[in-house]
Amino acid sequence: MIILLQVCAVALQVAYQFVFYWILHTFLPLRKGRGRRIAAFFVSLTFTDIIIYQNDLTNILVAFCALSIYLAVFHQGRLAEKASAVFIFYPIMVSMNFLMMDLASRIFFAVSAGMDLSFKQPQAALLVDRGICVGQNMVHLLFWGGIWLFLRNPLQDVRQNLTDKMWLIVDSVILVSGIACFTTIYFVEDAPFVVYPVCISSVFSSLGCVCLVSNMSRFMQDTYRLQALKMQQKYYQAKSKDEERIRAIYHDMKNHLLVLGQCHTEDGTGRMAEQLYSKILGYEDYFHTENEFLDVILKDKAEHAREKQIDFSAAVDFGGIDFIDPLDISTLFGNGLDNAIEASEKLPKGQRAILLKAGRVRDFVSIRIENCFVPEGGVPDGRTTKGDHFLHGFGISNMKKAAHRYGGRLLTKCENGTFVLKVLIPVPAVTSQNCNFHLL
Repeated sequence: MIILLQVCAVALQVAYQFVFYWILHTFLPLRKGRGRRIAAFFVSLTFTDIIIYQNDLTNILVAFCALSIYLAVFHQGRLAEKASAVFIFYPIMVSMNFLMMDLASRIFFAVSAGMDLSFKQPQAALLVDRGICVGQNMVHLLFWGGIWLFLRNPLQDVRQNLTDKMWLIVDSVILVSGIACFTTIYFVEDAPFVVYPVCISSVFSSLGCVCLVSNMSRFMQDTYRLQALKMQQKYYQAKSKDEERIRAIYHDMKNHLLVLGQCHTEDGTGRMAEQLYSKILGYEDYFHTENEFLDVILKDKAEHAREKQIDFSAAVDFGGIDFIDPLDISTLFGNGLDNAIEASEKLPKGQRAILLKAGRVRDFVSIRIENCFVPEGGVPDGRTTKGDHFLHGFGISNMKKAAHRYGGRLLTKCENGTFVLKVLIPVPAVTSQNCNFHLL
């Protein structure tokens, strides 16, 4: 029985240590390399469950230094991000380790004193010790598992959107809980009813700061997104009116140039008319998707692609798909094509190609954008190479949010040097009764 409890205790210990390792990886990605990641896990085992006693300055400092060095060596990210990771997770780790060790010790001594296990029944004492250890590690596992579920999305949002100045503000707030935890454990003697509430409040303070900053970051992102989309909508509305006017002029001009081109005059008027006619042929390539707003977007992106000598092909049928808001159409198609054009610019001219397919496939609206990419440029993971860290990744994240609003998903993958972005949005039941099926 003792051996079984020992095995369970070790298994639970490794499990919660892995969860803590994965939490850090969720916040700050590990450096590339399988060997380095494996080494990072084993190194993290050495400090994850450092035993913390009251007035134990050595282990308190060792835990802080070990976590700091580990993040600096094995994880990616800026210095401000790594410092914030230390200030966030150090109070939680130290508080949890102290509480579990102190409570486990008090429970063991209370039981052993009541039964006199340590002298008359050593096996029973060992059994109690292993049982308490199993319970302690189980609590650890449940705690860190809950932390990962609670902070998984907020941590990703915070790291994606905050600038270095904003990180300094976050650090100044979170640092309070770390200092409180350190001073209470080190200076307060034999007063668990004072130390315990401070440790627990330090944990909740760190978690609360992360959630608060995450919500602020999302609010700023949503505000920027709304402003950008409103500007896009105004732009496309104005451009749509210009396109209608140009289209009317174009039809008359084309006919006039055809007549002039057939006139054989000595002054070269016919030749000039033919040259002008060839230059305006591109304006005849209008998209007819059965969605006027989308027609203008595709026309605009096709012109940008042509200017950058990118081969742009589109097969889009949006007939009967009227449940998607124009702003979300702008987000899905505009951002997706902008990313594809940006990635294609980095390639030699002969390799620049973008393929767009969109329409209805059974009970889903499917949007598929394909383009070649340069692996070193950062396109495969859906992120741009822009230097502004606050706006970094807004295109893909905004597309995901637009798809999620309709219960859809955004998927990305790389295959044979081609980056594929696909959006699937389910068609509402009311809409599906009155629409025909279009296969891409």
